[in-house]
Amino acid sequence: MTIKSQRVADLIFEHLSQILLMEARDPRLQGLTITEVKLDRELEHAQIYVNALGEEERRDEVMEALERAKGFLRSELASRLRLRRMPELHFHWDYTIEAAMHIEEVLDSLNIPDEEKDSHELDDEQE
Repeated sequence: MTIKSQRVADLIFEHLSQILLMEARDPRLQGLTITEVKLDRELEHAQIYVNALGEEERRDEVMEALERAKGFLRSELASRLRLRRMPELHFHWDYTIEAAMHIEEVLDSLNIPDEEKDSHELDDEQE
């Protein structure tokens, strides 16, 4: 991303988070977190990644609500950002948090002996 597109992405992130927190009336959008905004070089398309932390089962209803609210969200952003042309908003569910939790569970389930314990056992065997 260019510096300009990164700045615009940061502004979209900030303002869209505020709109969803303060002005969205759809209860399906409560507790929604924007995790990342990516813009293309031409500033025509904004890829917006969202997650309802700890409530992955709500994914379908949240995505449906975002699709219905897309026009409202885009017009609100346009009035605040004053860009020549407001990018199209494309919402995606962010699976990063779920993947990280899965990796953490796998790591926790591994039976890895303590190094300190192993070194003491080796010392005892050598004596």
